[in-house]
Amino acid sequence: MASLEENYQQDYDIAEGEKLDRLNTDSGFSVLSSEAYGYSRTNSQTSTSTFTNDDISSPDRSPWLAWPNRRSASRGGASLMRMSMKLRERVLDEKYSERQADYFEEEKYDLMKERFAKLLLGEDMSGGGKGVCTAVAISNAITNLSATAFGQLYRLEPLNLEKRLMWKREMECLLSVCDYIVEFVPDWQDLPDGKKQEVMTSRPRSDILMHLPALQKLDTMLLDILDSFSNAEFWYVDQASVPSYHETGQMTPRQEEKWWLPTPRVPPRGLSEKSRKQLQHKRDCANQILKAAMTTNSSILSDMEVPESYLETLPKTGKATLGEFIYKHITDPDHFSPGHILGCVDLSSDHNALDIANKVEASIYVWKRKGSLTYSKSSWDMVKDLMVDGDKMEMLIDRAKSLLLCLKQRCPGLSQTSLDTSKIQYNKDVGQAVLESYSRVLESLAYNIVSLIEDVIYADDIAKHCTAKLLKATPSDSPNILEVQGGNSPQVSVCSSFHELKLTD
Repeated sequence: MASLEENYQQDYDIAEGEKLDRLNTDSGFSVLSSEAYGYSRTNSQTSTSTFTNDDISSPDRSPWLAWPNRRSASRGGASLMRMSMKLRERVLDEKYSERQADYFEEEKYDLMKERFAKLLLGEDMSGGGKGVCTAVAISNAITNLSATAFGQLYRLEPLNLEKRLMWKREMECLLSVCDYIVEFVPDWQDLPDGKKQEVMTSRPRSDILMHLPALQKLDTMLLDILDSFSNAEFWYVDQASVPSYHETGQMTPRQEEKWWLPTPRVPPRGLSEKSRKQLQHKRDCANQILKAAMTTNSSILSDMEVPESYLETLPKTGKATLGEFIYKHITDPDHFSPGHILGCVDLSSDHNALDIANKVEASIYVWKRKGSLTYSKSSWDMVKDLMVDGDKMEMLIDRAKSLLLCLKQRCPGLSQTSLDTSKIQYNKDVGQAVLESYSRVLESLAYNIVSLIEDVIYADDIAKHCTAKLLKATPSDSPNILEVQGGNSPQVSVCSSFHELKLTD
């Protein structure tokens, strides 16, 4: 920035001379010349001017009236100088603003060059060719960009303008690679003689043509939902500044696990009916976007090839993969209920849920492999498994898929399974990498928005239930407790025994 200030001073000196010359040319006289004032007396005129006391005393014949007004002349020159100074300052400010804009554009250009270089190097700064492939590099770039733009989204409010511009600008560059991923399809071309000739034309690959415009639309809708919270009836407070929330129980269940999240607060009487309906509508929209992003991500992951390194780590039998309890229920020929199985296993933590998902997913590929491979020499356990007919094998695969789907629906915030992580890590298709990472970050953003909206609705339920309880406990002839405690004051504690209330959806 020091160079900018030096350039600013140089421009100031140059512009000063240019403005004075331009002013002299336009007016026809110099700023400091006597012609600029219309009249200026010489020394000889001053010395030869004589007058009497009568001339001075006579108001009609006073020689002072015929003399030029030096004060008005100097005032005119000063105003002219001020005008020239304002013009100089305006020109200098414009030049300085242009230089500042060029400086920041240069910074953005340097940042884009750095990102482009990292993509080419495969995140290997040594340049030794030991980096990841292009598909993994682009997937990591989109994931890191999402973490930078949305990683600190703890409140329902419009996204910071700088982060929004960064997200749009860099995603446009990362998605531009899809413009050159094409496939050739037959088409007819009209020749000058009127005949038609069959030719091959290029168009975007079918999966990109189907998914990318939809994901960009979902991206815009999510940002519009955040922008709609510019004037909300609720607000947030940091939990560090209000420690009593832990004692009174006025925290959402999500904040009891993630204590660093700010606490949503609503007026003592709760949100207005209009505001609550709008909030529920936005939650439903974000929930639909979440489902669409999850469906797209699952579809893309299912199209990816299963890495050989993953298949090599699988157990030999489905029973060894699932364990005694799940294997017994999933192979029961008479009765199968995914809900019953999930109700009997421990899903109290995300780690346990992810472990069960990995086992169920691994069993699917164990049974698929058994249906496609033959063994020349096998142990007795393998022989017993191979005696299962093909129809039953398909039935077990379908049951495992339904169990996995039910588990993901019960735990929507479940992390990626071992198979998904392995597919992303060893994927070499650039188009699939872009679509998978884009849908994954949009799924994460939509889930975060839905959770934040549910926190506000939960806080509104607390306020309304506590208000109803206080009004019910207050005699009709006594003053309103809410008005006595402060009405709309955000510091009102409207319920001291929150745990005694049982809220229902």
